[in-house]
Amino acid sequence: MFGWSRSEFSAGEITHETFRKGFGPGVIIVHEIPGVTPAVEKFANEVVDAGFTVVMPLLVGATDMAPSSKNIASSMLKTCISKEFTTLALNKTSPVVSWLRALAKQLHDELGGKGVGAIGMCFSGGFALGMMVDDTVVAPVLSQPSLPFAFGVKRSADLNLSPLDATRVAQRASEGCQVLGLRFTGDKLVGTRFAELHKLLGDAFIAVEFESIKKSDHSVLTEQRQELGVQRVIEFLKLKLF
Repeated sequence: MFGWSRSEFSAGEITHETFRKGFGPGVIIVHEIPGVTPAVEKFANEVVDAGFTVVMPLLVGATDMAPSSKNIASSMLKTCISKEFTTLALNKTSPVVSWLRALAKQLHDELGGKGVGAIGMCFSGGFALGMMVDDTVVAPVLSQPSLPFAFGVKRSADLNLSPLDATRVAQRASEGCQVLGLRFTGDKLVGTRFAELHKLLGDAFIAVEFESIKKSDHSVLTEQRQELGVQRVIEFLKLKLF
């Protein structure tokens, strides 16, 4: 990953590699499955070029590898068996979100400013919502949130939040913290979560939706990239962080 500085960050019992680049307000970008692919890095570089300090943790998979059936399956398996992610449980915040909150706090303590942006996508899509529990995160972006896996009506609607965290998120929304969400309308992995986000957040939830062309359309900011979606994210970050 050209120009990115590698480090490690530990909080509690969790340690992950992180990659950092840029100057300006802080934004944490959490990759999708299978890892920090070239398309994820391209998007992250555009956020850097827009004037932000980007930190990307590597939660599963690897860097610099294009998606393949093999590495997608490997990352999916790690996601399913790791205790850091709640892939099936209802009304529960994934434990890794606490680690991400600590990472956001450290970045904000260092950089100062209005706060930190957080972007999640696919399995990490809902993590930015959980990070919003802390006042540090002022620009949460949810792209195709897909945990817990959308098996059945209840899981399809679940926001990967504990009841306590859901109450806090709703409170922050009522106080003016907006949330940007992106998805393809036919993406079954997202389930009915956008409807639930509207219920929980009200007018604070900004939905950016694209018509599905193919059944496989999923990754709004990367593999099935939508230029308008990318620009809306960057505009949102500028509005909230500058």
